[in-house]
Amino acid sequence: MKTLPEKPGVYIMKNSDGKIIYVGKAKILKNRVRQYFQQNKNHSAKVKAMVAKICDFETIITASEVEALILECNLIKKHRPRYNISLKDDKTYPYIKLTLTEQFPRILVTRKIFHDGAKYFGPYTNGLAVKETLQLLRKIFPLRTCKNFPSRPCLEFHIKRCHAPCVNKISQTDYFEIVKSAEKFLEGKTAEVEKNLQEKMTAAAENLNFESAARFRDILSAVKKVSEKQKIVTNSGNLDAIGIFKLNSEVCAQIFFVREGKVVGRESFLLSNADDESDAKIVAEFVKNYYSRAEISAEEILLPCAVEDEKILSDWLKVKISEPKRGTKKDLVEMAIENAEKFLREKNLQTELKNQQTKGAVEELKKYLNLPALPRRMECFDISHFQGAETVASMVVFENGSPSKNNYRRFKIRSTEGKPDDFKSMREVIFRRYSKISAENLPDLIVIDGGIGQLNSALEILRDLNLKIPTVGLAKQFELIFVENSAEPVELPRGSQSLYLMQRIRDEAHRFAITYHRKLRRKRNLQSELDNISGIGKLRREELLKKFGSVEKIKVATLDDLISTPKMNKTAAENLLLSLGVRD
Repeated sequence: MKTLPEKPGVYIMKNSDGKIIYVGKAKILKNRVRQYFQQNKNHSAKVKAMVAKICDFETIITASEVEALILECNLIKKHRPRYNISLKDDKTYPYIKLTLTEQFPRILVTRKIFHDGAKYFGPYTNGLAVKETLQLLRKIFPLRTCKNFPSRPCLEFHIKRCHAPCVNKISQTDYFEIVKSAEKFLEGKTAEVEKNLQEKMTAAAENLNFESAARFRDILSAVKKVSEKQKIVTNSGNLDAIGIFKLNSEVCAQIFFVREGKVVGRESFLLSNADDESDAKIVAEFVKNYYSRAEISAEEILLPCAVEDEKILSDWLKVKISEPKRGTKKDLVEMAIENAEKFLREKNLQTELKNQQTKGAVEELKKYLNLPALPRRMECFDISHFQGAETVASMVVFENGSPSKNNYRRFKIRSTEGKPDDFKSMREVIFRRYSKISAENLPDLIVIDGGIGQLNSALEILRDLNLKIPTVGLAKQFELIFVENSAEPVELPRGSQSLYLMQRIRDEAHRFAITYHRKLRRKRNLQSELDNISGIGKLRREELLKKFGSVEKIKVATLDDLISTPKMNKTAAENLLLSLGVRD
């Protein structure tokens, strides 16, 4: 501790394995680092837990606090320390990327940022909204989507979604004008885009270049339609308004984007390791987290409270940072806080409902079915066939009331092929499932999709295997539940979560079984049409189905396409078309 410098810089805390668990910055390293190890310091629970794990630390001196801030952000992004406040799941956030370094730039979605000269917009928390924004951008700004230039214009050109720079249908200068407009649009500066487009359209028309004028007119019309939907809230220019809200052990940060007096968007972020921190600390860390990843197009950032590093953050981001006390700017921050609260309360309600549908439903089932233990793991079986052909069985697994799809199984029934017998099929699948299973993998409850007959078939095998697993049959009519050694079925209360859980597991077993059955039928039907065709054996049949996917597509294929298929030749291809009735 005595060797610590009295200079600005970054400190890096490590655990016994040498792994970085915290990165921080300081105006004076000696003073800041010493605070962690002072016995009389009133640390939060998180800091106490972190300090207990610190076995080593190192420091990096910087020339200024701003440099320390930049280095801190870079190290946090690289090492993702456990105890730093961070955006939850920040590795998965999508960005919109404008590839400005390409000769003819593209707009695309990415989840990784590279220092490649491109411009990145985001991060966004809603992947679907990003896709919709991308579709809108491609409608308004017809930029190319292909990674490599084709030799001729593609469909995008013919539907007026691209100007085909691949075959010089547009000059690089004109193309970059559209790119600039798209960039301004992504920054939310729609008024500037409209003004530029109007000027270009007028100039092109005056020069009798009516094709270019029409192009600018269409883009201008689309931009106006979008901007009309945006709400005017202030005349203060380009702002980012940040609000935070704590609820129970969760913290949400909401950021509103105001461009040219209009709210053009907002994003919500859940923060980890933030529940026992002060509001000022959370806000400062969120600003560092978010703006170290995002393109800044705001002229001012509005905060809900004053932060200690306000000037350093302002110097780093090169924008004004303030805590508004009154007026429209204050209202914007309050709106961000209210929306952060709304986001967390809705999330809590969704979590509560999910718990009722899962763990709550499991507890209800134990009560209504008088089970010896909570049915944490439930396995449900269903049989599917078509007049005895392609008989299959499905087994779906629910753990704590939720599907565990990695544990699903499907069975091709061997004992009843060609002659429908659901009882015999059920006996086969139960035997195959439980005859060799280990005790620790046994379920707490077996659900049979069917009535008393299917249930008794399953119980017959389970008794032979000396397994005493609670087993019930779920009838399709009225969702009555048949249990062992009882003539009267159990009727779960209408509207109860336990009933909904049984319906979900039954429907999931049915879906999984019928999907497998249809797959086998489709495969059989495909192969039957290609069977017994001279020159088309097993290998050629497999290659044809692999390439074309269906007999219908084979029928419309050209002779050259068939010949180019692996294992095929001209004689076999001609004979195939003749046998399928495509050629006389």
